[in-house]
Amino acid sequence: MGVLHQPVEAGERLPPQTAFLFPGQGSQFVGMGRDLVATSPPAHALYEQADKILGFELSRLCFEGPEEALNDTVNTQPALFVASMALLHALLAEGRLPSPSAAAGHSLGEITALAAAGALGFADGLLLTRARGRLMKLAGERGPGGMAAVLKMDDADVELACLEARNETGHPIQVANYNAPEQVVISGHQEALARAVEILRSRGARRIVPLAVSIAAHSPLMALVTEEYWRAVEATPIRPPETPVIGNIQGRPLGTVEEIRDELVGQLTHPVQWTASVRWMEEHGIDRFVEIGPKDVLARLVQRIVPAAKTWSIGDAASVRSLDLRGNERAVITEVA
Repeated sequence: MGVLHQPVEAGERLPPQTAFLFPGQGSQFVGMGRDLVATSPPAHALYEQADKILGFELSRLCFEGPEEALNDTVNTQPALFVASMALLHALLAEGRLPSPSAAAGHSLGEITALAAAGALGFADGLLLTRARGRLMKLAGERGPGGMAAVLKMDDADVELACLEARNETGHPIQVANYNAPEQVVISGHQEALARAVEILRSRGARRIVPLAVSIAAHSPLMALVTEEYWRAVEATPIRPPETPVIGNIQGRPLGTVEEIRDELVGQLTHPVQWTASVRWMEEHGIDRFVEIGPKDVLARLVQRIVPAAKTWSIGDAASVRSLDLRGNERAVITEVA
């Protein structure tokens, strides 16, 4: 049973519509989870389990660093998966969560959302994030690229600049993340990326922030490892989610196992449609968003997409203890997988 699944008794008053959100790369920091394991036995047990499954002390890397090793994508991805799942288990043990109407994760966080919703077991999700990180790093070595955040520009203008840069250089470049209105990330070959940045600056872009990465996530350069990643996904036991999970590619729920497998593999080369995902949830009555993971990146993006929404960020032991979704029913704790 998924950790988010909560049985509803006949006649029970349902809570306001709530979605759980799980972050991707960029939310990691040395020290994440350290205070949580000191106060939450379920979180402590989950980190111990992760160390045994992976065969090295991922927990020490999260708690003590070094930062360079934690920021290596092969380690970052499983580290963030465990950090978010540990926070979720701690929240469930406290009895402080309503039954969610949906779950969603940004990029890597989609695997966390699927695990939380019962589509993946914890061990299987952990091993898949490790494989994903290893293969994305390998893609960066086979075809080096880069990424840059573009702010205060219309999506159409950014897309046009990428198209022109592709045509001029003959190399791939595209929007990788539609994070919020006038906040996107572009990704691709270094030459095409540099040309797209030049075009955007010439057209009035006031803020373009190069990202400190050596991979071109969510771009055609990731196709260099698609076949290998497909084998890892195909070997992973997957079930239909017990709570709707909103996929990154289409911004709509993933229903079948086949859809989930296609989504996980396709996500490597397709843009993350985060704005569309959040708007789908808003259009279907969801007005409360709880980010479960280090930092508050997704909560801030939701505030830009749906200013009227209520958001919470749960990233440490203090926020686990203080979570108060006023007006919501407390969840009845059932099984923690």
